Amino acid sequence: MKRHYNIKFPATELHQLEQDESFFYLIEDDEQIKLRFHDYGEIYKRPGLYEQLFYQRLKCSSPRKVCDILAKVLQNNRVEMTETRILDLGAGNGMFGEQLHTVGVARVIGVDICEEASEACERDRPGTYDAYYVRDFCDMDAATHEDMSTWQIDCLSCVAALGFGDIPAKAFANAYNLVAPSGWVAFNIKETFLLESDTSGFSRLIKELLVNDALEVHHLERYRHRISIDGRPLFYYALVGRKESDIPHHLMNRIGCA
Repeated sequence: MKRHYNIKFPATELHQLEQDESFFYLIEDDEQIKLRFHDYGEIYKRPGLYEQLFYQRLKCSSPRKVCDILAKVLQNNRVEMTETRILDLGAGNGMFGEQLHTVGVARVIGVDICEEASEACERDRPGTYDAYYVRDFCDMDAATHEDMSTWQIDCLSCVAALGFGDIPAKAFANAYNLVAPSGWVAFNIKETFLLESDTSGFSRLIKELLVNDALEVHHLERYRHRISIDGRPLFYYALVGRKESDIPHHLMNRIGCA
């Protein structure tokens, strides 16, 4: 059963930490535990903590936002949601998978590198995924590739998991290449990752996909992903596009994610 947690945010002078450095204090059994926002394993171990922190306290809107945009784009392109097979990369405890069920997606396959995420999903949202794989997509073996291929994936989703090293560019590229030709891709990224000044691996990968017409953008929208611990809005872009081609090996080499 989910419980209510005593969460405290750090002092004001620490509010300017980078997003991937943000942390909070969890008061548990009279002990104050410091957890980073990206300490997903520890957060997932506690039923309801992820939801209380990100969705109740910090007002995260991304799962519903990206799902709504994806559904609208597919409808506009006369693609039946009930025939769509989605690979949800960085599935976590199933927040986005749960949203996909509300729009009638045929098959949803979850993937995460974190064993605690799989356990949390099975505990809190059993049946959300047709299958849930705990895999490192940076090192995809032949058996995993063959198994994934049997699902005939025609859409890749990745929500609130890109750009901070949680999912490296290589893992995203390998998942992208599993999508059928003319399939769909839906993800969100922090707004700064699309700036010319950002030279991180994932930022370069997305820019290369767009410049080389490997990904045709059908919808790009800036929106409030959530608020920071001091109440400032954090803006992301939601992107839904059609896959025009695989990511070639030479491109992955060039941006350092092969």
